[in-house]
Amino acid sequence: MAVHSNSSEQIPVKIHLKTDIQHGDEKDSFELIAFGRYYKKGNSAYLKYDEVQEEGTVHTIVKMASENALILRSGAVKMRLSFDEAHELNGSYETEIGTLLLTTTTNKLKYKEDEENKSGEFQVQYELHMQGSSVGQYQMVISFKEEAQ
Repeated sequence: MAVHSNSSEQIPVKIHLKTDIQHGDEKDSFELIAFGRYYKKGNSAYLKYDEVQEEGTVHTIVKMASENALILRSGAVKMRLSFDEAHELNGSYETEIGTLLLTTTTNKLKYKEDEENKSGEFQVQYELHMQGSSVGQYQMVISFKEEAQ
């Protein structure tokens, strides 16, 4: 039986990720430039990239749609975060001592893409709770653009 896939080709992209975290009076910012792949499947767009950290390589998949999103990390860090403006969603973070429950309350979620230029931007603002306690307000912006070969 032939399996027909409607997923488009994987396009090499340069990804810029910026995360701002506000926790009480403390503010933190992280930036990352990565090279990865962008592809579409159904109504969602996907970014795949690897991040090399002290603990080892982290494989990340970001699934983006207009109403919701999902970030999956595997490898040295195992984490699942879901975003939906209408609902509080559960996620998880695996550590050596066990799996911690994460909860996201999404305040703003926006995804726009420019198919012609093979680029896009994903923005999400959310409050993150770990095991029921707030660990901060997060603002994440992921922009990507096709990387010429």
